[in-house]
Amino acid sequence: MTDAILFPGSFDPVSLGHLDLVERSLRLGRRVVVGVAYNPDKKTLFTVEERIELLKRATAHLAGVEVVRIDGLVVDAARRLGIHILVRGVRGGADFDFEVAMGRTNAELSPGIETILLAPAPRYAHVSSSLVRQIALAGGDASAFVPPVVAEALKKLIQQKSRKH
Repeated sequence: MTDAILFPGSFDPVSLGHLDLVERSLRLGRRVVVGVAYNPDKKTLFTVEERIELLKRATAHLAGVEVVRIDGLVVDAARRLGIHILVRGVRGGADFDFEVAMGRTNAELSPGIETILLAPAPRYAHVSSSLVRQIALAGGDASAFVPPVVAEALKKLIQQKSRKH
């Protein structure tokens, strides 16, 4: 068992699939640092601060989980945090191909960084943040795919957006 694992992502919004991977990562490391990536060029549903807060609330029941903001390269954040293992989720072949290439790139950028790819539990294999956003923005109920705190935040966000139009 390693000391710490970094699970980076945009988490916009955090899904039950993400939480599954966090919980399973805790079996591999004493501590899991969930790194919420900030990319000013990417349009997100929730701000980075909101995503961090939602993740903190969604993982509050899990001992050994920390949520941090990541600006810049994930490998730089890992180095600053003293972490040498990254966990990434893969739902299918396209995710696998992308994450293998990213893992190899990260290893070139920062020798000593290892990437572990985890497939989500079968009940979450189809769940993505993009799917959740599409459902919510179309006025649907995404609560089957996200923690309750996120379902409530999505509901409030969509209500606010509909009042503006």
